[in-house]
Amino acid sequence: MATQEFYLRNASETEARGPFSSEHLLSLVENGQITKDTLFYDIHTEQWTRIGDNAEVSALVFPEKKVLKIKARETVKTLNVQRENDAPITVDDMLAAAEGRTADTKDKLDPEIARARAASIGLYSAIALLIISAASMLLPSIDVVVSLDIPAIIQHPLAILGVAEALLALMLFLQVTQVYPLVRFVAALGLGFAGFILWTQGQLAPLAALTAGSVGLYFCTVFINFLGVGISAGLGLAGMLGYAFYALT
Repeated sequence: MATQEFYLRNASETEARGPFSSEHLLSLVENGQITKDTLFYDIHTEQWTRIGDNAEVSALVFPEKKVLKIKARETVKTLNVQRENDAPITVDDMLAAAEGRTADTKDKLDPEIARARAASIGLYSAIALLIISAASMLLPSIDVVVSLDIPAIIQHPLAILGVAEALLALMLFLQVTQVYPLVRFVAALGLGFAGFILWTQGQLAPLAALTAGSVGLYFCTVFINFLGVGISAGLGLAGMLGYAFYALT
């Protein structure tokens, strides 16, 4: 039927028009040039027939239009409905909710806030570790450092390392976190240099403590999650305090 050609005429006409394709018929319908009363030549019956009397042709020329239905409005339950007994929400309440400090949001802490808090803990842990390490390196040679005798200070490289650690602790206290790569370098350098001395002296317990402290210091500047920072800070503090006990007693 789709490839059939149609000849049309009105009931009052004697001359036919055509041939028309089915697509052409649709455009004629849109222009109001044919109706269901228009006659078409039926090649099967070889007679002129009203379009409306032939179900197949009528469906082809006058297809049913889909009726658009408006979907029923759904009732959505909202949480932003103020109840009579509800207390007003303050800015502090919203900040507490965002930071996971309320009963409803304590397990939904904003990831960015959580990372910032973990990084802050790592920062202050690194400061504490640097101070303990600096004290361990400096105090045994404090007389030499205070004398400002450069040749004598050069003979105490651990004291120089202690001064560098003290300066780094001060910079971190001032929130200059750009020195983190330098902190990692000093942690590795201190472990390598002091560790070598301890190894040659057979001081394995202080060496283990210094290793733990240096590793903790290194990773306090790397991790930005609570678990990583917590493990690094705990390991670092235990190690640095152990090494300080050895160095200062």
